[in-house]
Amino acid sequence: MIYVGIDDTDSLESRGTGRLARTIATELTNKYEIFGVTRHQLFVHPDIPFTSHNSCAVIHAQAPPTAMEEIFATAKRLMIEDFVDGSDPGLAITSSEHITPAAVAFGQDAKSMIVAQERALNVAHNCGIHVEGLGGTNGGIIGAIAGIGLASIRNDGRFLLKGKNRELSGLRSVQEIFGAGIDQILTLQGESVIEGKIRILKNATPSFIHGKAVLFVEKNGDSIVALKRA
Repeated sequence: MIYVGIDDTDSLESRGTGRLARTIATELTNKYEIFGVTRHQLFVHPDIPFTSHNSCAVIHAQAPPTAMEEIFATAKRLMIEDFVDGSDPGLAITSSEHITPAAVAFGQDAKSMIVAQERALNVAHNCGIHVEGLGGTNGGIIGAIAGIGLASIRNDGRFLLKGKNRELSGLRSVQEIFGAGIDQILTLQGESVIEGKIRILKNATPSFIHGKAVLFVEKNGDSIVALKRA
């Protein structure tokens, strides 16, 4: 697996890290199979510049390591084309075999504390992660590297893109949801939902748990409603 970490540290004028990551993933599908795009929540603190939620995104590409140079070039081109003054984008890439516990620890720390660019660059250097800042302060390299560490454990964040999940809205049958790329449907109490219909208010954004896309729902009277998890 190749992981492409993106943090646009978007400004109010930009379209946002998640949408940019989906655009890049769509471009990459012309040549490579995309497992999904995940969103990972990072630490929210007044000393950390962000527009709304301080999250990063990771594209999971099922491609050989020899494809990394081309994938990186594609992502970089689209990010530069999308650059808006005031943003501080960062881009990182590596393959699964290069991800070490230090990269995972960096990602986990970035969820709960302020981490510096210097540490991010040291982690990237020591763990074989290729990273570039693409404008402004280059602060997005922190989220790009952290995202890769978090995505690699396959147990953090939620899917911005998984199969056809973004086409799911309104009242949908469980079988439609499974067919769109969702692996499991659970209530917060742990009950498995395998039949019936579920109301999806906008689009299905399943959580990334144990390598699976898990859609959480809650029962509301006679209805079952999909939940959006962080």
